Amino acid sequence: MADEEVRERRIVVAVDESEQSMYALSWCLENLVCDSESGNVKDTLILAFARPPRTVYTALDGTGYLFSTEVVDSMEKYSLEVAASVIAKATAICKDLKHVKVDTKVGCGDARDVICDMVEKVGGDILVMGSHGYGLIKRAFLGSVSNHCAQNVKCPVLIVKKPKA
Repeated sequence: MADEEVRERRIVVAVDESEQSMYALSWCLENLVCDSESGNVKDTLILAFARPPRTVYTALDGTGYLFSTEVVDSMEKYSLEVAASVIAKATAICKDLKHVKVDTKVGCGDARDVICDMVEKVGGDILVMGSHGYGLIKRAFLGSVSNHCAQNVKCPVLIVKKPKA
């Protein structure tokens, strides 16, 4: 048998601060990622996080309060800390991978658009994401990031639902 060509896969996992996204990452590591030196598959895992966009405040909000630059800077700092915390938690889950390259990407903007853009930019072969399990009413008001991504990315999308306890 001739040597088989090594196939490289770029697996993008969308992470956020929810239990569901960390469960999806763990599920992906157990069921999808190939952490083997032998074999014809070489995986790269890309952890993608979408930070909310920096909110632009007018000089006065509707109640007449003035937002100082310190307050706005503090909110931006908090957003960066949340991003760092989520990426650190996700990276810690991946710590035992020996033969898989783990990259992290943090974008800023609407999660639906940021995730779709990241998948396209990195040339993702599959997108894995968790499902928050919102009902019909919540989904109608909040929208569904996973549904938007499933409709708009050019690669397969795997939506992992955490089993109810």
